Amino acid sequence: MKLVAVCLGHAEKLPGKSYKTGIYKMPVSAPVMVDRLGLVGDAVCNSKHHGGEDQAILLEGSLTLDWWAAELGHDVLPGTFGENLVVEGLDNRDVAVGDRFHLGEVALEATCARSPCNTLAARMGDPKFLKAYTQAGRPGIYCRVIQTGMVATGDPVRYEPVAGDRVGIAEMLAALGRRLSPAEKDRFLAAPIGSRWRQKFSA
Repeated sequence: MKLVAVCLGHAEKLPGKSYKTGIYKMPVSAPVMVDRLGLVGDAVCNSKHHGGEDQAILLEGSLTLDWWAAELGHDVLPGTFGENLVVEGLDNRDVAVGDRFHLGEVALEATCARSPCNTLAARMGDPKFLKAYTQAGRPGIYCRVIQTGMVATGDPVRYEPVAGDRVGIAEMLAALGRRLSPAEKDRFLAAPIGSRWRQKFSA
């Protein structure tokens, strides 16, 4: 595996909206510093739902972007879904909470699924996209930063699946909004999930 894109976004207004968003991300060619809060220089405008140490990096697999391209009937370029990193040969459906990605000196740990929002729908120009994104079962992967450092397009990526019971990222998104059994709650909460999702599953 290797890193095929590193994407940064600036605060921009969505068409017809009054608020700013950092969802418009574009690949960059120069190396970028990764600190505990993600890519240095990347805009996070809505800190209530995005960013923070448990959602520092949004990662997509190239196989998932290829699937979306076929589904939508047009190219899906790196950064389209607001992701920071694209990993070659990765299918989002294979990733579980606690899986790690080693990119040179940087280490990331998967924490939770990217849940679709109105900003994503506006970015895609389709109010029905939230339903399509959820039904697809291929959510983006939020990660915490275990080891800081520099990343650049072309860096080799070593994928380290977590040992033991695997709580899939896609499984998390599918569980959102439905009533969970006590056993399901305990299983989710036993995994190193992000704090926002921990609150959702603890309610």
